[in-house]
Amino acid sequence: MTEPLHIVGGGLAGSEAAWQAASAGLEVVLHEMRPQVGTFAHRTGHFAEMVCSNSFRSDDDEQNAVGLLHWEMRAAGGLIMATADRHRLPAGGALAVDRDPFAEAVTDTLTSLPNISVSNEEITELPDDGQWIFATGPLTSEALGQAIAAETGTDRLAFFDAIAPIVYADSIDMSVAWAQSRYDKGDTEDEQRAYINCPMDKAQYDAFIDALLAADKTEFHAGETAGYFDGCLPIEVMAERGRETLRHGPMKPVGLTNAHKPDEKAHAVVQLRRDNKLGTLLNIVGFQTKMKYGAQVDVFRMIPGLENAQFARLGGIHRNTFLNSPSLLDAQMRLRSRPHIRFAGQVTGVEGYVESAAMGLLAGRLAVAQIQGRALPPVPDTTATGALVTHITGGAEARTFQPMNVNFGLFPPVEGLKGGRRGRKDRYKAYTDRAKADWTAWLAAC
Repeated sequence: MTEPLHIVGGGLAGSEAAWQAASAGLEVVLHEMRPQVGTFAHRTGHFAEMVCSNSFRSDDDEQNAVGLLHWEMRAAGGLIMATADRHRLPAGGALAVDRDPFAEAVTDTLTSLPNISVSNEEITELPDDGQWIFATGPLTSEALGQAIAAETGTDRLAFFDAIAPIVYADSIDMSVAWAQSRYDKGDTEDEQRAYINCPMDKAQYDAFIDALLAADKTEFHAGETAGYFDGCLPIEVMAERGRETLRHGPMKPVGLTNAHKPDEKAHAVVQLRRDNKLGTLLNIVGFQTKMKYGAQVDVFRMIPGLENAQFARLGGIHRNTFLNSPSLLDAQMRLRSRPHIRFAGQVTGVEGYVESAAMGLLAGRLAVAQIQGRALPPVPDTTATGALVTHITGGAEARTFQPMNVNFGLFPPVEGLKGGRRGRKDRYKAYTDRAKADWTAWLAAC
């Protein structure tokens, strides 16, 4: 009988790793400290609980790198993507999920498997033997973080992440707001009306920016120097970079027509995306914030249509921990100083739900092969999964390493294609065609 695989962390990466290993016939022990030990952001003890957003971003597998990653995970029989597809919500061209039923379904699937056992004991030390995957995510516990720092001889790296507020749909004034996806994107009417839009004229926008800049914010502890991840900046930090920043970011008005005043062009637009299947909860898109709770209510009620908004959850900020993976992990995602330990997910320095789950998928498959005495061929760096793992295990400069979303800049160039914006569509299609062929061949060889 082969030795069991221990997986620490029941987030998206740990859940996907457990599924891949159990599906291959391994005995798996999934260690998840929740609900016995909570975190700042989690509300339940479910596996794969999504906290910052309910979106997996673009589902376009021909023109978008994260959409390609969706495709690769589906092709590999990934649990996270299969469950997301069953619980998807209208979101234009994006893949958004009904987050609570999604987490419940992942939990039910994993706990129903006879070769997965669950332990809720907190792991506070790095083990000396066995086969382990640590997928503790950005909210790695203090004790385990200290153990990792002691082993690697480096201080833990970190950045700050912010969470957006959630609004009750029936508290929105739909005589001001209207339903429409940007550029009417989507194949069905439901998709084309997946977002609620709140318009602002210039005076309203200027007053909103003034209030945002003046609002009370959460301050960091003395000596705290970690920065923010650029893909998840608090809105007030964006506003501090220039008064027009938000209007060219999450509040851009392009591709939208006010259903109540079709001839009147909005100066800025705040969008809300459905957060559950019933449509009773809406997430304010791109409105991650570190404002204090009272200030959030006052400032967000300045948004036209949200004057009487009721909040199911207010925003917040938390510290994310990640490894300097290029200096610490080998190409098999193993800790060089303890090769019986792999790391996976966001703690490795990938950013985003999908990227984290993809690294869990790969770590699970690599661990299965090692336990079964097989050698897997290297994952082609021409694929989205391969480009990510290459980046974190040596493609990035260790000295300047920062968390990274999947993007076509991580892929080797396709020769013979014209450059510039005009050739971008053909170039991206060439990337995805090559990736799909190479990923299919890699799966067949495994």
